[in-house]
Parts: sequence; structure tokens; C-alpha cells
Amino acid sequence: MAPPGVRLVQKVSSTRAFARLAPHVIPAMDRAVHRLTRGKVLLSAQMLPGVILTARGARSGLERRTPLACMPEEATGTWLLVGSNFGRPGHPAWTANLLARPEAVINWRGTDIPVTARLLKSAERDAAWAAALAFWPPYAAYQARIDREIRLFRLERRP
Repeated sequence: MAPPGVRLVQKVSSTRAFARLAPHVIPAMDRAVHRLTRGKVLLSAQMLPGVILTARGARSGLERRTPLACMPEEATGTWLLVGSNFGRPGHPAWTANLLARPEAVINWRGTDIPVTARLLKSAERDAAWAAALAFWPPYAAYQARIDREIRLFRLERRP
């Protein structure tokens, strides 16, 4: 059972109001604090583990840095990224970037790690989705209010 503070954050993050506000506020705060602390602190990671994803733009080819919640998969040394977009209708831009150019870099706990992203499908996606829901139940509310299937990516270390 989650501690009371976490349950409150889960409840708030499941709301439509949060979905409207959070995409404008949380990433900007995360980028600023991450930069000021030289990669040592990611504010949103105080509730959920987080990474800074650096991926090339699907069309522009320019590097894009996006703070994201992640689900570390410690048994395999991989990370799961959930393209929930806070339960808003469109896929987040970073998912299109990974589909077009799967080689990326994440900053995990202050260390840059080269990764390859893989979109999960079928049974593998189903298993990852169940694990993501157990990890952060608000993902169910996000999926319930949109028509698209939320994209899930597994990030694997590159040599």
C-alpha cells in the first residue's frame, strides 16, 4: 500500500485539471532544477523515478531533452517509458521521436546512458502495461479518457 502522500498525488494526477496544467509546469521545472543541480536532482523523481531523455527530433533531427517518469526494470537493467501525455488525446512528441530514431541517451541518477528504445507490442506490451499500472495506478485513468492506445517503450543500454 502506498503512503498517504503518494496516494494523494496519485489521486490529483488522475484529474483532467492536472492533465491540462502538468505538461506546461512539470517539465519546465524539471529541466531547470536538473540543469541547476548539474544532473543531480529531478524534482518529479521525488514521487516517481525519472530520466531526462535526449532524443533527436523525428523531423528536425535536433536534440530534444525531455524529463520523463520512468519505471526502472532492475532485473533486466532496462527502463519502461509510458507515453501517457497525462491522459491527453495526442501522443507525446517524444514518442514520435523514438519511433523515428530509436537511439537516444537518458540521464539516470546523474549519469548519461546510451539506449535504444523499442516500442512494445502484443503480449510483451500487455505484460509491461500490467506492471506499469501496478507501479503507478493513475495510468489507468489516463487510458480510460482517451481513444488512442498509450505507447510503451523499453529502453535497453547500448554498448
